[in-house]
Parts: sequence; structure tokens; C-alpha cells
Amino acid sequence: MSEAILEPDLPIVDPHHHLWDRRPLLAAAGDTGPVKHGFENVMRRSPLYLLDQLLADTGSGHNIRATVYLECGAMYRAGAPAPLRPVGEVEFVNGVAAMAASGIYGSTLACAAIIGHADLNLGDGAAETLEAHMAASPRFRGIRHGGSWNADPDVLGPLNRHKEGLYRSAAFREGFKHLARLGLSFDAWVLEPQLGDVIDLARTFPDTKIVLDHVGTPLGIASYKGKREERFGTWAAAIKELAALPNVSVKLGGLAMVFPGFDSFMAGTPATSEQLAAEWKPYIETCIQAFGPARAMFESNFPVDEPTCSYAVLWNTFKRLAAGYSADEKADLFAGAATRFYRLDL
Repeated sequence: MSEAILEPDLPIVDPHHHLWDRRPLLAAAGDTGPVKHGFENVMRRSPLYLLDQLLADTGSGHNIRATVYLECGAMYRAGAPAPLRPVGEVEFVNGVAAMAASGIYGSTLACAAIIGHADLNLGDGAAETLEAHMAASPRFRGIRHGGSWNADPDVLGPLNRHKEGLYRSAAFREGFKHLARLGLSFDAWVLEPQLGDVIDLARTFPDTKIVLDHVGTPLGIASYKGKREERFGTWAAAIKELAALPNVSVKLGGLAMVFPGFDSFMAGTPATSEQLAAEWKPYIETCIQAFGPARAMFESNFPVDEPTCSYAVLWNTFKRLAAGYSADEKADLFAGAATRFYRLDL
């Protein structure tokens, strides 16, 4: 699907994308059988997504000034003690960021901020990982420790890795307390039924900056199929409760993933930006109205969202959704909120 680029001069900071090379893992697993979960399509369609692929997307017409890298388990240190293996990911991405900062590849500051991973279940032991990340890169800004869980294993499929109530556990919170001390932020990824866990976490740690990924991931697949709309009110109430906490921001995106169960996911004829905007509007509008443009940031979530649309169509969709906002509000939604949250020097 090719579209003319809307508002091509509007500055954008993409606050959420990944880099990876999954080819060795797929080869080792012999992963050529039938797809059991929609998320598996991401790995098979985009097994390689490194700087070349990212710059092809960011260079597809929109004015992407900078990006923020989000952890995804890439390039962990082989042979290192388990708590320090994730440091390899930050080292790898810092090298990619240095390549982009050289100017040889264009003006986009890819990976201008880096969000890594640390196992906060280690309690006070997590501080060693956090401090090693900080030593590995001046671009390191915080971590994501996903807490997504559901009683129905078919909801998360291959991402069904965490225990119920992770963000409420004592061990996790012993590790979490070190983030504020070190001036680090936290990216929270949970599913819509778990939003209460993020609310409780943010209330307990008011000095820690938290951003909710993917508008809280509404559900419309597996045992939730056909129930997304009836659960909208529950989701919206939780979003408003989160927005009342000044240490919390929200990322506007991730709706192109399999989990919400929109018709546009893996559609035979890819949806246009106009169609996607109509599909996602209730979620995006609710978040912007609750948090305000100063604490809401559009995100690409690439290449995870690629099975639904191209990078160019995705940002056209966001521009359609923001069409009614003022120039100052658009500046926040597309760049300002992300620049402040991740402390970018642009």
C-alpha cells in the first residue's frame, strides 16, 4: 500500500522500535511449520531488522528526526552471568546509534535513547545490571520489564512468559525502587485486564517516570474474540485513572499488533491510513484526552506492526488522527512528549 505522505515536514521522534536478527534462532528451531499465533508472523516476515531496514523505513517520506530503541532480547552477551547478559543488547544498540550519529547514513538519529532490560525480580541485585547498562552507553535511559500475562495461554502465544501479578510482587518492587535512585524510567507492557497493576505500581513509586506501552493493549483475540468493544469502558476507566498520576505517560500505538484483533491485521488487502484511523480512533482519542498531548506520544512499534501496514502508512494514520489538534499539540504528540520523557538532546 503506497500513499502520498501527509505533512512531510512535521518533525517526528519515534519513541518505540526494535532491532534484531532472528534468523539463527528460526533456523535452529526449524520454524517452518504452520503459524499457531499471529505474533509468529512478525518473526517470519521480518527476521532481520537492523540499521539498514530501520533507515529504509524512517526514510520513506516522513520527517523522522530521532528514534528510541526498546529492548527485545537482541544480542545478549553469550557466556556472561545471567543478570549481565542483557547488557550486550545495550552495547549493540549503542554501536548502531554511533553509526547513525556519524551522519554517513543521513540525518536521522537512530537509537538516540536506549531502553534495555533488567530482571527486577532480582531485587537489590538488579542494581548491578542497571549500573552496567549506564556504564555501557550514555544513551541508556531506562528499562522495560514486560509484565504481560493472561489466564488464556492463546492470548499471548509465544510471548506467554511472565507470572500473574508480576508488577505487584515484593521481589520485583525491590528491584524497581532503584530506578528513581538512578534517574531511570520504566516502560510498562501489560494487557488491558492488567492495567490495575500499573496503576498500583505508579502510585507506590510516584518518583519513577513510567510510560504505558501500546495504549495498554486492548484484547480481541482467543477467549476475548468479539469482546473488545464491550470491554472498552473498562479499559477507558483504567486509562483515566492512570492519567491522573503525573508520573505516567502513554504511547499511542501498538494497535496494529495481533492482540486487539482488528480486521486490518494481516488483511488480504492492506488497510489505508484512512481506514486504520477510523479503526483506532476511540483508543487514541481517549488516551490523548486523558493524558493530554504533553504526556502522549505516537509510536511505530516497528517491525512488530509491519504485518498490518508500512511505516509510511502508519505515520499517515497518526497524522489523520491528530488532524484536529493545534500546531503546538502536534509538536508534543509527534516529538515533544517523547523528547522530554526520554531526555533526548536534539
